[in-house]
Amino acid sequence: MKNIFLAFLAMSQFVVAQNKNKIDTTKIQKLDDVFVTANRTATKRAATPVAISKLTAKTINETKAVAAYEIINKTPGALMVNLGNEQNMMAIRQPMTTNAYYLYLEDGLPIRPLGIFNHNALLEINQFNLESIEVIKGPVSSLYGPEAVGGTINLISQKPSFYPQFKFGIQADQWGYKRIQASGAATIGKIGFHISGISSLQQNSWMTYSDYNKDNLNIRVDYTINNKTRLISNTMIGKYYSDMSGGVNETDFNNRSYKSTSDFTYRKSDALRTRLTLEHDWNTNANSYLTIYHRDNKLGQNPSYGIRWSATKNPTTATGEVNSNNFKSYGLIGQHTQKLDFWNTTIVGGALYDYSPVTYWAYLINLKASLNPGNPGTQTVNKYEIVAEHPEIKLANYTADIYNTAVFKQISFSPVDQLTFNVGARYDAMKINYENALDNSAGNKNYNKFTFKAGVNFNPIKNVGFYGNYSQGFSPPGITSIFRAKTGTGGTTGIAAEFYYNLKPATFENYEFGGWINLLNNKLVLDYAIYYMDGKNELLNVRLEDSSTDYRSAGETNHKGIELGLNYKPGTQWNIRLGGTIAKHRYIDFQLSDNSADALQNLAGYEMPQAPRWSGNSEVSYYPNWLPNFRTSIEWQSVGSYYQNQINSVKYDGYNIFNARVGYKYHNIEVYGNVMNLTDKLYAYNLTRGNAANSQTSYVAAAPRTFLLGIQYNLCLKK
Repeated sequence: MKNIFLAFLAMSQFVVAQNKNKIDTTKIQKLDDVFVTANRTATKRAATPVAISKLTAKTINETKAVAAYEIINKTPGALMVNLGNEQNMMAIRQPMTTNAYYLYLEDGLPIRPLGIFNHNALLEINQFNLESIEVIKGPVSSLYGPEAVGGTINLISQKPSFYPQFKFGIQADQWGYKRIQASGAATIGKIGFHISGISSLQQNSWMTYSDYNKDNLNIRVDYTINNKTRLISNTMIGKYYSDMSGGVNETDFNNRSYKSTSDFTYRKSDALRTRLTLEHDWNTNANSYLTIYHRDNKLGQNPSYGIRWSATKNPTTATGEVNSNNFKSYGLIGQHTQKLDFWNTTIVGGALYDYSPVTYWAYLINLKASLNPGNPGTQTVNKYEIVAEHPEIKLANYTADIYNTAVFKQISFSPVDQLTFNVGARYDAMKINYENALDNSAGNKNYNKFTFKAGVNFNPIKNVGFYGNYSQGFSPPGITSIFRAKTGTGGTTGIAAEFYYNLKPATFENYEFGGWINLLNNKLVLDYAIYYMDGKNELLNVRLEDSSTDYRSAGETNHKGIELGLNYKPGTQWNIRLGGTIAKHRYIDFQLSDNSADALQNLAGYEMPQAPRWSGNSEVSYYPNWLPNFRTSIEWQSVGSYYQNQINSVKYDGYNIFNARVGYKYHNIEVYGNVMNLTDKLYAYNLTRGNAANSQTSYVAAAPRTFLLGIQYNLCLKK
């Protein structure tokens, strides 16, 4: 990274000489009320019939986030759950889950191909490269395809600047975390560039065996061919390695004994994403683009969640696994936007083709479990140790070629000024050609789906708007679920491996009403959304007694809630933001067991686990007139109670925590400090528990009070 930073300095000096006689002809416009994600083209909020929030550059810059969850949780209705070292799970119109019901975009392009969802995809993101983040709540499969169900998050990267800019900063906390970051941007003639890099390191933290390191580099180059045509190149290179400390038991959690039970589990990732986009403005009413892209990802793990142990069956032994999931993607997407004078109509249409070959294998490892003192059947593990690795005993071993072809179209029109209609549809054809070495089978699977949406905006007066929509969502089962041997088969069991070949795609129907109100000359802004979403064949993980996972498709689920956001700015010195969601997620039909001897067979009417009825994030910010360039804020993060398991036998009370942030700019120097978990509260980011009577809770412990300090140098060279 040192060489990169030196290169930034050299380029900045060179660009000053090239630009010193130029005049900036660009105009600064306020774009807070304009979104690009919801309609695949720049659209004002008043013509966007979905629940969408925008996290601006100002919000991102003032948050000074270590991980993306610190920013995204400021969105009403979004709860991004920290799993440590930038790993996460999500809860947007869904319980906290790692399932494939969220779509993560980078400048409008999915970070992962269809069928290879990873809940940790955002750990590859360079936080120092973000210009803004747009969060859509609810299904947008009609525009972006499968997995765009609970929510879609579009991370929008910074663009080249006209004037030469250079930024360099460092930040660190008392728990061994440190990060160095730098960026440089400028325009030289017809070529503009923006380069951004970060290097993060965690050592000897509050949780044992939780080190990690991450390096990311983003490069964007824009070439203006003429005043109507542009060529844009984007490349991301990322490397990540993290220990996986896993959860702790209840006793250790309550005693604040943050001790990992394993010192061998890990997650590592090597990622490359590159794209080349040709944009052309045919006239003021017509625009097209064509993007070719490539992804190359290698993900290896010895996961803590892969450890299988039972308190009642051979408690001094356990098993684990090592796995590797590697894929490449070659794709093409084209889109045309056409505006018509008739009824102020906008038509957006396009097509996508993606080819992604993937290889995956997992093998068994035998572990020794050293136990803590206690009564037999209720003991907990003090430490796991590897006894033997068995690369010859495969838990999964397949190759697959994934083909995804899609066409989409959306039309919006306004027959009268106060009314805008929006209709969209998409057809996805997904084909998987596979070879499964565990059962020596080969074949193909097809998941084809037409998805539709329709919405309307009604803006009776300038400062009041309403919207309603009906939208469909769709998500095929991930291929890591399909080709994984069922629990109790394969490996050393002596039973032929069986697989989840019959898992069905999940489908969703969403009904929604919402709106916004601007009062007191835009000093007070209120937005809200009310939704009701039915899911069919939703893929669920059933946690068994030994912590292994069985996959089931629920017959029907229901998700409903209210999302509220309020922003009040009484003057230049204060800003008050309130946001949260009240929600209920439950099973309508979920056949948990087919054994007539089991007391619970169908969980119809039960609440889904890890589904708090309430979650919210609010903040008060102060910018004193008597001390320009100074800021301070207090943030409140609240998560209500929720059931730990599917049979609703044990609840977690939830938590309320406070974070504080302060910063000051003096000329080109900015100093800042964040205090996370201000009151040093004992709480857990997430809890899970099996359904068996003797199951024990696993706590993902949250960090104690953390002090983050940083300094940043910001240089913008103007004439």
